[in-house]
Amino acid sequence: MTKTLTVLIALLFAAQPVTLRAQYPAPTRPFGTLREQAALQQQWLQERLDVVLPALMREHGVEMWLIAMREYNEDPLFRGLVAATSFAARRRTVYIFHDRGLDRGVERIALGGGSQGGVYQAVRATELAPDGRQREFWGPDQWDAVARAVRERDPRTIAVNMSQTHNFADGLSAGEWELLREALGPDLVSRVRRAETLALDYLAVRVTSMDSTYRDMQALVHELIAGAFSSAVIAPGVTTTDDVVWWFRQRVNDLGLGTWFHPTIDVQRHGVEMGDSVAPVILRGDVLHCDVGLTALRLNTDTQHMGYVLAEGETDAPEGLRLALATANRLQDIVMAELRPGLTGNEILHASLAAMREAGIDGTVYTHPIGDHGHGAGPLIGLWDRQDGVPGRGDVRVRPSTWYSIELQATSPVPEWGGQQVRMMLEEDAALGADGTSRWVLRRQNRLHLVR
Repeated sequence: MTKTLTVLIALLFAAQPVTLRAQYPAPTRPFGTLREQAALQQQWLQERLDVVLPALMREHGVEMWLIAMREYNEDPLFRGLVAATSFAARRRTVYIFHDRGLDRGVERIALGGGSQGGVYQAVRATELAPDGRQREFWGPDQWDAVARAVRERDPRTIAVNMSQTHNFADGLSAGEWELLREALGPDLVSRVRRAETLALDYLAVRVTSMDSTYRDMQALVHELIAGAFSSAVIAPGVTTTDDVVWWFRQRVNDLGLGTWFHPTIDVQRHGVEMGDSVAPVILRGDVLHCDVGLTALRLNTDTQHMGYVLAEGETDAPEGLRLALATANRLQDIVMAELRPGLTGNEILHASLAAMREAGIDGTVYTHPIGDHGHGAGPLIGLWDRQDGVPGRGDVRVRPSTWYSIELQATSPVPEWGGQQVRMMLEEDAALGADGTSRWVLRRQNRLHLVR
C-alpha cells in the first residue's frame, strides 16, 4: 500500500462515530491529481498499443483491424484505445491498425479524434473552404479517406467488430457498417472478417504497470467496507441498509472516485424471511452482505463481503456463522485452483462444481473477468442462473495476464439459528499472472466484519 493511501485511510476513519451517516474530514486524493492519473493512464495506453496489440493481431492472424464509431455511440473498446482526456469519439472516429511485420511494427492511424497524446498518426479528411484554404471535413469524404488508407495498404485481412455473441466485439453499428461497406467496394469487403476474440483479448489482457494501482484500489475498497460494517456507520435499531448504501456512495464521491453500479446492502436474520424487505432497519444479530464496485483511472473493482452485528453480550459471531464463511472460503479455493490458462469458462465451471459437490458444499459459482469494465471481456465462469454453463460466452478460453472477480456463494445450516440456512456471498478480485498462476490481488475475506 502506498504511503498516500495509508494516510488517507487513517484520516477516513479518525472521526467520531455517528448513528446514521458518519462524517469524516475532507479526504486526500488516494491516486494523485487528475493530471497525475492521466499521465499514468497514458503510460498504460502506450504499453497496450506497443506490446499487447501487435502480439494479439499476429496471434489471431489479422493484418488490419478497423474500428469505426460515432460520438456517443462508441465501440466498447473505446476506453482501452484512447487517452484519459478523451471522453467520447469526435463526430466520427475511425482507428486503423495495420501490421507491417515484425521489423516495421503495427501502424496506428486515427481518422478523427486526434493523435491521443501522440500514440496515433492523425489523418483528416479535408475540403477546400470558401477562402481557398483546406479545412477539416466530416462528411462523406471521411469514408473516402478511410477507403484510400485501406487500398494503399492492401491488407489480406480486415478485421471489424461484429458479433452476435460477444457484446465487447460488436461495436460496429449497422449504419457504420453500411457506409464502410459502400466505401470499401466489393473487393476489399471480401477480405473483411469478424474480430470477436481479438476484441475480447485486447480488453482482457492487463499490463503489469497496472498492478500496483489495482492493488491500492483493492486496499481502499476493503477499508471502506470495514468502515461501512462498523459502529462508525451502523447504529443497530436505527440505521437502515439504504443509509449504509448512501454512506458508501458519498464516501467514494468525496474521494473523487466513482462506482460502476449502485451498491447493495442486504440482511439475513434469525427466524425471519428477509427476501422481500426494502431498506430494513439493521438489528443486533443480523448477518450483513455488501456488493460494491469502485471505479478509478478507468479500472473497476467488484467486491462482496459479509458482516455480523453482535448481539448483546457477544464478543464474536456464533461459531456456525464463522464455519459458514470458512465453507465459502473453501469454495473460493476450489475455483482458484481450477482457474488456469487454456481452459474455457465452461470447463472451469464444471470442474469447480464437481469439486464443490465432492467436498459436500451447497453453492453456486458465477465468476467473471474484470478490468476496463466491471463485467469485463473474456470467459464467463457461470451465471447465478446458468450453472450448466454459458454457451458462447463461456466457451472463451482463459488467458494469462488477466483479472477475474471470483464471485460465488455457499449455503450452510447454522446450528445457533436452529439449522437455518445462511448464504455466504463472497466476491474478491484475483489476477492470473503472465506465468498463469493465480493469486488474490490483495487478499480475501476470511473473518466476518463485526459491528460492535
